[in-house]
Amino acid sequence: MNLRQVFVSLLMFGVAGLLLFMYLQAWIEEQHTESGEKLQQQIINQDFTLPPLGMPRRAAWSRSAPPGISKREMAVSGGRHWTGKADPFGVMAASLVSQLSDQQKKNESPLSWFGGVYLPPAPHPLNKTLVKGGKWKDVDSTQEKRRSFLHDFCKKYNSRKQLRTHLVHLVSRIYVEDRHKVLYCEVPKAGCSNWKRVLMVLNGLAASAHNISHDDVHYGKHLRKLDSYDLKGIYTRLNTYTKTIFVRDPMERLVSAFRDKFEHANSYYHPVFGKAIIKKYRHNANEEALKTGSGVKFKEFIQYLLDSHRPVGMDIHWEQVSKLCYPCLINYDFIGKFETLEEDANYFLQLVGAPAELKFPKFKDRHSSDERTSAEVVRQYLKELSKEERQLTYDFYYLDYLMFNYTSPIV
Repeated sequence: MNLRQVFVSLLMFGVAGLLLFMYLQAWIEEQHTESGEKLQQQIINQDFTLPPLGMPRRAAWSRSAPPGISKREMAVSGGRHWTGKADPFGVMAASLVSQLSDQQKKNESPLSWFGGVYLPPAPHPLNKTLVKGGKWKDVDSTQEKRRSFLHDFCKKYNSRKQLRTHLVHLVSRIYVEDRHKVLYCEVPKAGCSNWKRVLMVLNGLAASAHNISHDDVHYGKHLRKLDSYDLKGIYTRLNTYTKTIFVRDPMERLVSAFRDKFEHANSYYHPVFGKAIIKKYRHNANEEALKTGSGVKFKEFIQYLLDSHRPVGMDIHWEQVSKLCYPCLINYDFIGKFETLEEDANYFLQLVGAPAELKFPKFKDRHSSDERTSAEVVRQYLKELSKEERQLTYDFYYLDYLMFNYTSPIV
């Protein structure tokens, strides 16, 4: 056999091997797809489906698919009938996992089948049996109005739209306090540091909120988040614990975050965010600014915020509340506001049966000598922006303004 024949033989062998590989790859993908379709069909044919997040476990409910949602989507979302007699979520998740191949278990989460979540018919009443005294009447009335407003808004906003996300991601900002059965969704720059102090006291980790340092609050890892539990633990707590969220006027929260992270020395935000912002948005930036990332201007920060191709990602301190806590997917029992923080927080502590001596801290966590970020302070910062930039910034937080009934700023 001459050299030419050897070469042709090797070439033909290589082509045959390539064709075999392509055939096998196509066959594997086909089997994977069929397996996924069968798994979804098994979910559709289950005799039970999930109750909506935030619905009391004991309350039976039934409903038909909302307009524009198919039976298939409704089945995955949880839409037939649930009597509250068992925990279908844990049973179904375990059943699905047991039927997945080892490779599928590595590549796919059973949560991917539980993307769609719908609102329960109405917010369930707060348990007020532990509230003492009649001084909370006005606070309670305001609270009921907030709850009703948010529910009505979400009902209207979601009327023909299915929002899909993974349950673990949904609850990734929620802190757990098991003793008093509290779930708190963290909204930075809306009193979250002092709320974490309160949760630590409630959990028996500290005797007083005033003795807990900033580093212990944020870096001590004393508190568990809801996403650290297994699926059954997550779902049980969502349906049996008192869920609270505290929010703040979006512009005030934004300016407060900028002042905290960029107007004071910061070993993380300056090198990570500051350097990237200055490099992209400051013309003729000097070497020192590019090296340290210090001295970011508010206008540059807003340019970064509004840029669809940001040089560095988002951060929880200026992320929209709608994307941090998902208020239209998780039915929060209590909606507090930074503007009425002290009275809201202390009323909530009464609701959950906190010790009588525990009051929400009044002190400012950091930079105590700085003026608090008020509406007047915000106006001064907004003057640095063009009218178009002000409008686009408002548009960025439009959903937060609407769902929490904040007055839109004059832009």
